[in-house]
Amino acid sequence: MASAGGLSRRRVGGATSSSYNDEDDDAHRASNGHSIADTSTPPGAQHAGSAFEGGNKIAFDPRDLQQDASEEARIGGKMPRLTIMEEVLLLGIKDKQGYLSFWNDNISYALRGCILIELALRRRIALVRDPNRRRIPIIERLVEVIDDRQTGETILDEALKMMKSQQDVEKLSINSWIDLMSGETWNVMKIGFQLKQVRERLAKGLVDKGVLRTEKRNFLLFDMATHPVADVRTKESIINRVVTLLTSTTTALPPAALDKEGVQCRVLRAVCLVCAAYTASVLDNAFGRLGYEEREAAFQRCDEILGEFVSWPFGTGGMMTSGAPTPAATAAGRRRQATRLASGSGGVEVSGREVVLGLVQEVRKEAVGGEEDVGFELIAGVLEVLSKLDSLI
Repeated sequence: MASAGGLSRRRVGGATSSSYNDEDDDAHRASNGHSIADTSTPPGAQHAGSAFEGGNKIAFDPRDLQQDASEEARIGGKMPRLTIMEEVLLLGIKDKQGYLSFWNDNISYALRGCILIELALRRRIALVRDPNRRRIPIIERLVEVIDDRQTGETILDEALKMMKSQQDVEKLSINSWIDLMSGETWNVMKIGFQLKQVRERLAKGLVDKGVLRTEKRNFLLFDMATHPVADVRTKESIINRVVTLLTSTTTALPPAALDKEGVQCRVLRAVCLVCAAYTASVLDNAFGRLGYEEREAAFQRCDEILGEFVSWPFGTGGMMTSGAPTPAATAAGRRRQATRLASGSGGVEVSGREVVLGLVQEVRKEAVGGEEDVGFELIAGVLEVLSKLDSLI
């Protein structure tokens, strides 16, 4: 018989002699303001915390907690509240207007790359363990699904399912997957691989998480749904992490530049966030509080970080110690570096390089198996593709 509280109670042997039936139990709870543990409750049932104990009849399966604990042990920590795609999108959204810049052509492509990064961090996909893969460029190395369990994020699960189904036919490279998910293909047989409305779906996911809210705005001839920021503290925490990482002057990584303690691969996640935001052309939105010189220094630091993480193993991207400037990883970085050299302000910042090398060492500690971590190797390939984004568009 179903109770008004929500869960239905299934009678078992010996439970019919209980002093309360469902109606009496409801009346007793209404008169006392709380419920009393019933002797007919099966011994295996447990309530989800003391706040709900007996009151709302919310139960859980202890095996779920065991699975969560084993999953955290396998991937090295807890999942963050927001994915990298959501954080990049949040940096690009205007707080009050609730939409992205109409002139940003990079973010859609970058978000597809972030999907691969997030799946690799969650140990769902990796590169194929082929000893001969080192002979080809990292962006052309093949991707495979190593764990097809759902992640709980709709877009990630859709991409994972699509990659799993394609894997049985043909394994594709990093560059090919980002192109196909973005719809950048002339092959009509593979146009179905495009992930549609990624920005809008991510925004709605942030609405469900309480970070954004939905409004309608009139744009001349039509109405459009916008998503202004509802939780300012969440966005501020992302901005603080980005600014702290790119303005740090110590080789030791500041805790303020990372996510909460216990989050899985939080150092590499911080690196991927700043690099993806940089290539998506939304990083400058985090520098509103910085002066001109500080902004340029932060952009230079980000370009140096990207230059060290687009190669595998990490840290072999050409960080020089001979006194020559480090080659920029992106076209925008090369233009910025040429401007500094022309103005006579292109001196080598040894302290900045030491900070980047310290960051590389921290990320190497998070790798599983050192240079044989094919998941981290895949992330390096994605960052390599994104680093060329402003040269392609």
